[in-house]
Amino acid sequence: MARVERSFRGISERLTVRYLERLGGELIEEGVVEGAEWSACFSSETVGIGPSLTLTEVTIVFEGEDSTLEDLVPAFAKKAMRAGG
Repeated sequence: MARVERSFRGISERLTVRYLERLGGELIEEGVVEGAEWSACFSSETVGIGPSLTLTEVTIVFEGEDSTLEDLVPAFAKKAMRAGG
């Protein structure tokens, strides 16, 4: 079982769930989405960017087989990258 931790700025927990559901997951409980061969636990916090700007940063821990995460993590990152812009 592999584990990959990634942080994404500028997306909300609501969007995190939506993107993970579109990748085949289902919200099991607050902060946990499970797919057929993977799971993702996430939390968020507000982080400062410079002296006056703040953003939401979501940290996700993906767990699953290496081959599954090789596709899942980049697919999620691609969706998350579009969220902020």
